[in-house]
Amino acid sequence: MSDINPNDVDELAHAIAGSLGGAASIAVTYPLVTITTNLQTKENEGKPKLETIKEIYDKNGVSGYFWGLESAVYGMATTNFVYYYFYEWCAKTARTFTTKQYLSTWESILASTIAGSMTAIASNPIWVANTRMTVTKSSHSTVRTIVDIVKKDGPLTLLNGLKPALVLVSNPIIQYTVYEQLKNVVLKLQKRKVLSPSWAFLLGAIGKLAATGTTYPYITLKTRMHLMQHDKNHKQSMWALIVEIVRRDGISGLYNGVGVKLVQSIMTAAFLFFFKEGFIQWSLKVIKLLRVISMNRNKKHLSG
Repeated sequence: MSDINPNDVDELAHAIAGSLGGAASIAVTYPLVTITTNLQTKENEGKPKLETIKEIYDKNGVSGYFWGLESAVYGMATTNFVYYYFYEWCAKTARTFTTKQYLSTWESILASTIAGSMTAIASNPIWVANTRMTVTKSSHSTVRTIVDIVKKDGPLTLLNGLKPALVLVSNPIIQYTVYEQLKNVVLKLQKRKVLSPSWAFLLGAIGKLAATGTTYPYITLKTRMHLMQHDKNHKQSMWALIVEIVRRDGISGLYNGVGVKLVQSIMTAAFLFFFKEGFIQWSLKVIKLLRVISMNRNKKHLSG
């Protein structure tokens, strides 16, 4: 299959490819998500990881590792669609002013910041629902869970964890900046315009390793806050929660499940970039086909 110029691929094609890639990657690695979420939300009981894994299996069997998968797929699809749309829109805008094919480090950071902020706001309700479905082993649909949360705890509960989520905008900034800069190096060395899926897998893993390793405490905070009810008795600021965790569990409490999370995040990111690079040309062809069909319909309408 021939290479395509990245400047010819619009933000919608990237958004569709990213959305499909995100859904596929989370489906492949979801059991690790379940294990990590349980490790993050449990009180410090001194249980080793293997015991937590066994406990999930003993209570719910293999299906226990897939509680909340539906909402996670929705969440990843939404997250990546919004992120890639705004990231590529910002990147395209930057390239029109700089006339360069590749973004600089600072341009990548700015594009990631804007895209990450929009993504955090748009997808937070879905991730609140996903956390609750995973921990409570709910069999309800994502929409039903969101409706139940609103009825029981109020609509503002869907914004729980938004502050650490906005802080975690730094996660994709680190991830995509590392990825994009390494990608630029590889493309220049190979004298190609498009990265192969295998290279995307490797560079995606490296980028996610750097990002998750530096931002994990905020991932823990976001997960804990997703489980809080939005009322005066449960309302707690991000910094108060940090103090509470450190006092009770020590600094290590902010890193519960970090090993499993690193494996899960790296694998999810690697598969995401692998699938996205594979889907991008398909997405571009579909969009071009739809545009041709739309143009033909308009011509027929005008001629009629």
